[in-house]
Order: sequence, then C-alpha cells, then structure tokens
Amino acid sequence: MIDAPPMPTDDERQRAYTQVSWNVISDTVTLPSASMRACMASAVCGDEGYRTDQPTLRLEQAVAQLTGKEAALFCPSGTQANQLALHVHTRPTTVPVSILCDMRSHVHTSEMGGIAYHSRATAVPVIPRNSHHLTLEDIAPFCESQDPYMPTRVHVISLENTLQGTIFPQSEIERISAFAHERGIIMHLDGARLWNAWAETGVSLADLCRPFDTVSLCLSKGIGAPVGSILVGPTDTLFAVLLHRKLFGGMMRQTGVLAAAAHVALHENMQRLRQTHSLARRVAARLQDCGVTITLPVETNMVFFDVTSAGIDGETLHGDTSHRHTLSHSSRPA
Repeated sequence: MIDAPPMPTDDERQRAYTQVSWNVISDTVTLPSASMRACMASAVCGDEGYRTDQPTLRLEQAVAQLTGKEAALFCPSGTQANQLALHVHTRPTTVPVSILCDMRSHVHTSEMGGIAYHSRATAVPVIPRNSHHLTLEDIAPFCESQDPYMPTRVHVISLENTLQGTIFPQSEIERISAFAHERGIIMHLDGARLWNAWAETGVSLADLCRPFDTVSLCLSKGIGAPVGSILVGPTDTLFAVLLHRKLFGGMMRQTGVLAAAAHVALHENMQRLRQTHSLARRVAARLQDCGVTITLPVETNMVFFDVTSAGIDGETLHGDTSHRHTLSHSSRPA
C-alpha cells in the first residue's frame, strides 16, 4: 500500500505563492487561483479519448468561437500543438519540403528539432532585417525560386506573435498571408502569447487569427492556467490533428479538470493582461534609470536587458537575486 500524500502546511502554501510572486523567469511560472481550483474540483469529467469530456469540449468550442475558426483541440503543451500542426500540414507532400520561420522562433530554437524529427521537413530560419519582425521582403526570396537544385520548396510559413514580447504588425502578417496563399503555401501561427497581442492592440482574436490556417494558443503562460495549449483551424485539419495527437502520445482521459481551470483562466485573466504590460514597462524604466540597457522594445509583458552596461555581470545578478526568489533567464523564456 502507498501512504496518502501529505497535505501542504499553511507555511508551505504561503512560501510557494511568495516564490511565484517574485519569480520573473517566465510568464509560465504561475499557480492556479482559488476559483480555478474550485472548478477543477467540481468538474464533471468524461473520457477525452472518446471525446465525451464535456469541460474539454466546452473549452474547445469557446476558443474556436473566440478565434473565428471552425474547430479547436486541447493539447498538453504548446510544443505538441505546434508540432502536430506542422506534421499534419506536411504529411500530404510527395517531395521534400521546408518550413520557413523566424530565426528566433520557438519552433526553431526550443522544440528539440521537431520540424526535422516529426515532419521530416527542413527548417528555413530567416533573420528579420529590421531586427523586430519578418517582412514579406525577408520571406519572398525563399519562396519564389523554381530552380530544382535549390533548397526544398517552402510548404509552410510559421510565424510567432508575440515573439520575445514584441508584437508582429498585423498589416505585415496580412501581406505575407496573401503572398503565401496565392502560392499554395500554408500559414501557421505560434500564438502562444497571442492573448498579449490582443490585449495591447485591441485587434480581435478572430482578426489576428484570420490570416492563418492553424493557430496554437498557450493556456499556461500569461493566462495562468496550470496546463495546456489549444490548436484552432479548419474541421478537416483538426480531425487529422486529433488522430496524430494519439500517435504523439497526447491523447489523455479526464482532461476536464485541466480544461475547467483553463476556462476560468480565460474568463478571469484576459482582461488583466494589460496590467502585466504596464508592469513590464515600469521595470524597464527603472532598469534604464540604473544604467541597464534594454535590448528589445518592451511592447507587452517581457523585458530583455543587458546588465553589463551597468557594470554588473550575469552571475552576480543571479546570485544577488536568487535568495529573494527573483529569477531571470539568460535566453528566451519558454
């Protein structure tokens, strides 16, 4: 027999929330609110393997409606949601293909080489010449060559919004999408933090998603749910994704406890996202007052900075802040 798990003490619970309140390594570092826990405890679950889990189905329907897409599918992680979409988009091809993305994008830097491993496609990472976002002028040369001896044909363009906290201008996305769709190129968006672009710009999620065939949205970053991402797109594409999710080991059972928390997170926290943007700008201003260089525009909830300009090295900063449970990261957050 296994002993029952110990209940956390009040001190342990308080310490956990204190640590989270000071931990700035990533917006993934959250704990569920009391209302999320209550909905998790009361969720009436079914079996997601048989598509009978009502809290999950309700969440998927709500997000599909919010984004203006036909269907949605709950996934354990953003990496899986992205990789499933790219895998399904590249399956029908009979010749080698490539997936074009920003050099800094999560699908290229932080998904364990999944483009090559899962989809047998070549990643074409492009450096934006403006150092902020890709433009049509950056992308077009990689998509127009007819030379059979040139690299593999671009079959999917995968963009990211927001990327390192910066907002991809919607007008440029629409230019790229029109160009791509005229050439039969599929558009995917890693929208893990698209909620932040919505909050800052006021552009509806449906409009932000419209140029893309599929969009992944993370539920466990700024929105603050404990677990999960959701992929939206056409019904036929999402049915293929459903089958491949099983292949990828992402089919779970009583997901309603997770979906219930995510539903509450969307209801409670979407309207609070701009507060985190204001806080990020305040942090950046204070850092600049101390002589620290801000290395990227602070457009949403992230601050990237270089402390060496203030005569501080990274190890010293980490040592001085870790005892306060204040953590930073040396590269892009997850």
